[in-house]
Amino acid sequence: MKKTVLIAAAALSIFALAACGKSDSTSSSTKDSSTKAVAEKITVAGSTALQPLVEANVEGFTSENPSAQITVQGGGSGLGLSQVSTGAIQIGNSDLFAEEKDKTLAEKVKDHKVAVVGFAPIVNKAITVDGLTTAQLKAIFTGKVTNWKEVGGQDLKITIINRAEGSGTRFNFEKYGLDNAQVVKASEQDSSGAVVQMVAQTPGAISYVAFSNVNDSIKALSLDNVKPTEKNVATNDWKIWSYEHMYTEKGNTTDGQEKFITAVSKNKTLLKKLGYLSISDMKVTRDDEGNIK
Repeated sequence: MKKTVLIAAAALSIFALAACGKSDSTSSSTKDSSTKAVAEKITVAGSTALQPLVEANVEGFTSENPSAQITVQGGGSGLGLSQVSTGAIQIGNSDLFAEEKDKTLAEKVKDHKVAVVGFAPIVNKAITVDGLTTAQLKAIFTGKVTNWKEVGGQDLKITIINRAEGSGTRFNFEKYGLDNAQVVKASEQDSSGAVVQMVAQTPGAISYVAFSNVNDSIKALSLDNVKPTEKNVATNDWKIWSYEHMYTEKGNTTDGQEKFITAVSKNKTLLKKLGYLSISDMKVTRDDEGNIK
């Protein structure tokens, strides 16, 4: 009888150990699945206003996911939206809602808002003007004012430099800075970096870029005595701003794409350093029709 009890106890012990082993294995497998490293090729293209933030996140993401290959390109918001909607790229960066570009296109893509950025009028550093009124800004870009002396500056011809059609930066600047006024024909640049370089090298030049592209080679102007700062964007006191979107193809968004987009939106250190705002820091919201809440 004693021998039978011992055998039964041993069998129960073995069964318990096996059950524990199975439980541990299942738990480990689940954990591994949820933390599985990304191993795919992701091409990101579009907005040059968002490009600095996306590029700055690539190194950290790929160090944690060595098999991931992230390629980041510019080209403008229009290109990003059109290419991601056809599956030509995996992520399309945009400074505008897809609905603002094309409502049909919007049905083909999935929106991921990752940040907010302000846009500022910029001038050559030699310009003595530090700020304009909205009316003066409109007058310059519509060709009614052609010399800086007409708005309190030196006697110097104003040279306008635009972003190309399809640029989200241009779209937002014209919509929220110029009230969609018809701008004059002018030199056009395909990227924000090229705009900054041209303004820095051209006497009398004026243009516009995202805060993330402003550097010491040019000067950003105040408008109506409001400075172009992230704090003023958060309260909508500075009205020329937009959400930064990373679009994926609807119905074809992978875990890897989601993880990279999340990494971009959650990196508050880089957001602040590069001149973007976290969406959670905004005191207002705005829809695709421009309505503020």
